[in-house]
Amino acid sequence: VYPFVSIGQTPQDIRFHDELSTLTIGPNTTIREYVTIHPGTEGGHMATKVGANCLLMIGAHVAHDCALGDNVTLVNGATLGGHVSIGEGAIIGGLSAVHQFVRIGAYAFIGGMTGITADVIPFGMAIGNRANLCGLNIVGLKRKGFPREQIHELRQAYRMLFSSEGTLKERLEDVEGMFSANPLAKQIIDFKIGRAHV
Repeated sequence: VYPFVSIGQTPQDIRFHDELSTLTIGPNTTIREYVTIHPGTEGGHMATKVGANCLLMIGAHVAHDCALGDNVTLVNGATLGGHVSIGEGAIIGGLSAVHQFVRIGAYAFIGGMTGITADVIPFGMAIGNRANLCGLNIVGLKRKGFPREQIHELRQAYRMLFSSEGTLKERLEDVEGMFSANPLAKQIIDFKIGRAHV
């Protein structure tokens, strides 16, 4: 923990009334200067959780009731609204903002100066003001050592799932039928169905 950090102070939630809540930070997490992390609230899960081996760079903010998986990186000035969920290994770029109640999937990449107002699938990449999903985080997948065959199948599953043919439900069923044995595609399927957890 570096100087000028604020951990566990009163959340920026006008409905907070000093209820007993928790803030848990996993081992080997680095918290750089001016980072702020708030505990949970009664309106959420009464808990904020930062996983192990995370890197919270200068000026990052983790609001009340957030849940960060292990190995998450928040680059300088990245801001998480309340109740945000971030999966393992995700990277949130500098000066980016994630709207409250949004889920960011495992190993997703959010580009710098990006406004995220909707969920981002595991392994997805989103960049820009009020960002939209614009592909898969292929560079990140390769860096993390995921097998080439799994990445190739994931690309096929992604193209099918986000094509313009049929309904999302139909496409999801097709992708689940064809790619459920691929652990990367399975994470996206579970995420879209609502079964994914940090």
